[in-house]
Amino acid sequence: MLKKSTKTTTSLLILVAGGLLALTSHAQELANSAAESGEQAQKTTLVKDVEPLPLWELGVSAFALSQQAYPGSDTYVNRVLAVPYFLYRGEHFRIDRGNTGYRAIKTPRFEFDVGFAGALGSSSDKIAARRGMERLGNLIEFGPRFKWNLSDPEANGRWRFELPLRAVFDLSNSFKRKGYTLEPEIEFERRAFGGWRYSTGLSAVFGNRQMAETFYQVRPDQVLPDRGAYQAKQGLISWRMSAFISHSYTNNFRVFSGVRLDSVVGAANENSPLVKRKTSPSVLFGLTYTWMRSDRPEFE
Repeated sequence: MLKKSTKTTTSLLILVAGGLLALTSHAQELANSAAESGEQAQKTTLVKDVEPLPLWELGVSAFALSQQAYPGSDTYVNRVLAVPYFLYRGEHFRIDRGNTGYRAIKTPRFEFDVGFAGALGSSSDKIAARRGMERLGNLIEFGPRFKWNLSDPEANGRWRFELPLRAVFDLSNSFKRKGYTLEPEIEFERRAFGGWRYSTGLSAVFGNRQMAETFYQVRPDQVLPDRGAYQAKQGLISWRMSAFISHSYTNNFRVFSGVRLDSVVGAANENSPLVKRKTSPSVLFGLTYTWMRSDRPEFE
């Protein structure tokens, strides 16, 4: 039974990988088409995908998000939000898309920063597998990240390897520490003419025992007829495959979408009774409006 499940999941991963490559290829074709047909319009439109981005931006972002409650869950956390945003791309202090923190070192090939990441929480009464257990709060991660550019930032895009090491805290429980994660990732990113920007990535999330217990531990006092006791183990938490694409239509409007596939196949806690679905996607759609921006360019 396990071999059949693994084979099915592997096939699904292959299909998703093919879909991500197709998405990248399609985005590149659209970007090239936009560049050829809109070269003259590009001269009069401030779409900063290839030029340096503004030093700061102020606006509002609205998005819809659907993600797993935790890797291996069959329950989704769904949110629709509209929030103001502020981006700042200074020489050291950065608040940018997917990059918030302090950049200590930057060379053409290597970068070192200290930053944040996060995940939405969910009440246990909304997760059938965790009924009667502690709530999964809103988690925030903080720590250093190493980045190596594996290729030059040419028109065909850039390959990059990232290695973030972060401590995890529960915002819903007085910043209680939940453990540590390490997530090596290989990523391809391209900013193209015509307002297109896209990226794909593959990573593996590792966690210490405390981090694993947050998601997969079942204590003896939490045992139910359909939920046996389980001692969580440190090691691989999940595999992740992601794709992101965005397009700036005008000087102020940008739409974006992304998909991420999480899989616990082969993970250290694959056999936890709290694992109900071994491979699942998360999706994101959104729109941003930039109200004000700096005339000064960002610090590269």
